[in-house]
Amino acid sequence: MRITYQPPLLLIVVALAVVAAVVASSKLPPITNPLLMVSGMQLAQKIRLKEVTSVEVVQAYVDRIQEVNPLINAVVKERQGDNCFKRTFLIVFFSLLFLAFPFFSLSSALFLPEAAQVDKLIDEEEGGEDVLEDRLPLLGVPLTVKEAFALQGTEPAPPSVWQSFCPSLYLRGVISSVDAPPVSLLKRAGAIPLGVTNCSELCMWFESNNRLYGITRNPYNTDRIPGGSSGGEGSILGGGGSVIGIGSDIGGSIRMPAFFNGIFGHKPTPGIVSNDGQYPPSSGMHEDYLCTGPMCRYAEDLLPMLRIMAGPNAAKLSLSSEVDLRKLRFFSVPHDGSSLLVSPVETELIQIQRKVVEHLEADLGVKVQELSFPQLKYSYQIWDTLMALPDKDGKPPTPFVDFMADHGKKVWPLWELVKWMLGMSSHTMAAIEMAQSSQPNPFYLKQKEDLQKELDELLGTDGVLLYPSHPQIAPKHHHPLFTPFNFAYTGIFNVLGLPVTQCPLGLSQEGLPLGVQVISGKLQDRLPLATALYLERAFGGWRDPGSS
Repeated sequence: MRITYQPPLLLIVVALAVVAAVVASSKLPPITNPLLMVSGMQLAQKIRLKEVTSVEVVQAYVDRIQEVNPLINAVVKERQGDNCFKRTFLIVFFSLLFLAFPFFSLSSALFLPEAAQVDKLIDEEEGGEDVLEDRLPLLGVPLTVKEAFALQGTEPAPPSVWQSFCPSLYLRGVISSVDAPPVSLLKRAGAIPLGVTNCSELCMWFESNNRLYGITRNPYNTDRIPGGSSGGEGSILGGGGSVIGIGSDIGGSIRMPAFFNGIFGHKPTPGIVSNDGQYPPSSGMHEDYLCTGPMCRYAEDLLPMLRIMAGPNAAKLSLSSEVDLRKLRFFSVPHDGSSLLVSPVETELIQIQRKVVEHLEADLGVKVQELSFPQLKYSYQIWDTLMALPDKDGKPPTPFVDFMADHGKKVWPLWELVKWMLGMSSHTMAAIEMAQSSQPNPFYLKQKEDLQKELDELLGTDGVLLYPSHPQIAPKHHHPLFTPFNFAYTGIFNVLGLPVTQCPLGLSQEGLPLGVQVISGKLQDRLPLATALYLERAFGGWRDPGSS
C-alpha cells in the first residue's frame, strides 16, 4: 500500500515564510571554482589548448547556477523551454520543508553532450589552435541570453525549441523556432547557451519583475534591484553564474543592469548589431534607439563579442585599430544640471567619477575637462518625445498598451490600475505606468537637436565623455516606482545614437557596485571599449559578491 505524505497547511505556510526570509536576506556564497574567475576569451583559449575541457567549464557554470539561482532568480528557463523559476521554487520549498539545503536543479545533462562534442572537435582538429581561434573564437564557452531574444534549441533530432520572448502572461507559450541573429552568431562562434534570463514585463522598466517568473534580485544584496530590463542577465553575470551574455537597450537596459550588478556592458552605435528576433519588435523610430550588445564580467570579452555579434557590420567600427588613450581628449559631466524629474546624483557616485578623472590625469598625463550641458536636465522629456516620433513613412510607434493586450482584448490603463490595487491585474505596476502615451513636443525636439550638435562636434573621432550611470546606487526593490524618470541618465544616449560602455568601479560603503558610463562619438566604439580595459586594471573591475 502506497502512502502519500500530505504536509499540514500550517507547515506549508511556515515553510513559505522561511523561504521568503532566506531569499530576502541571504548572501551569495563565494566562488570556489577557479574556472569561474577567468574571462570568456581566456576560457576559450584554455579549451583550445586542452588545458581544460569544455565539459569541465560547462559543469562549473551549471553548478554555480544551481548554487545561486535560488537566491537571485535570474535564470528563468533552461533549454527546451523549462520554467526554471517554478521548478526552483518547488525545490527550495520542499527542501526547506524537510530541513534540507535548498538547491537549483539546472540539468547538466542538457549541455554536457554539446560540451563533449566541442572537446571531440578539438581532439580531431588538425589545423591547430590558431585555426580554431579564427573560426570558433568562443568554442566551448557558456553563454546566457536575455529572455526577450528568440533562441532555438540545439538538441539534435527531434529539434527542440525555446519558449521565448519577454515575460508577459499573455505571451506564455509563444514558441521560437529560430535564433535571433546576434544569438546565432555567438552560437556559430562556438558558445554554448545554458539558459535564458529574466527581464521586466515587455522590456520597458528598470526593475526585472513580472507576473510570469517573479522578481530577480541583486547578487550583492538581495534586497536591491538588479536593474532592467536585462536584469536577469546582469544578476547571473554579477553572481558568477555566467561569464558572457547578451542584452538589449532602448533606455539603458544593458547599462543599468551592468551598473547595479558590477559588470561590463556595451550599447553599440545603432545599426551595427541586428535587433531582429526580439520582442517587443521595433516601431516608429525605435529601431534607431534600440541596441543589442554584449554583457560580461571581464572587459576583454566586450570587443570580441561585439565583433562577433556585429557580423559584417563590424568593419564599420575599425575594432582592430589600436587605441592610444594618451592621445584622446577626455571630458567629464558630473550630473544632468538638476532636473526636477530626476533624483540628484548620490555623493559616492560623484566622488568615484572624480577619482576616475584624477587617475586619468595622473597616470596618462591627459587633461580631463569638466563640462555641463543645459539640455541634459531635459533628458527624460527628450527621450519621451523621441520615442513618440513616427517612422520615415509617417507610421507612429505601436502603443505600449497594445503589447499588453490579452490576445487582442484592449487594456485600459486606469482600469488596469484599479485591478492592480485589488490584486486582480495580470500586469505589473511598472507596465501599467508605462502604458501612458505621450506626444512629440517641439521644445524638446529643439533641445535634442542642440545637444546632438554640441556632442557630435565635441567628441568627433577622438573624444571620450564620462557621465554617471544612474543617479542612485542600486535601489531597493519597488523603489523605482517612486523615481520612474531616473533612467534618463542612460536613455538620453539612446536617442543621441552614441556608443556607451558601462564600467564597474569597485563597491560603495554598503558593498554595492559603483560605476560610470564612458561615451564616444558614433562608430567610435573602440574608444570606450579601450577605456573600459584601462579602468578595469585601475579600479579592479568586477568583484565576487560572495567575497565582498
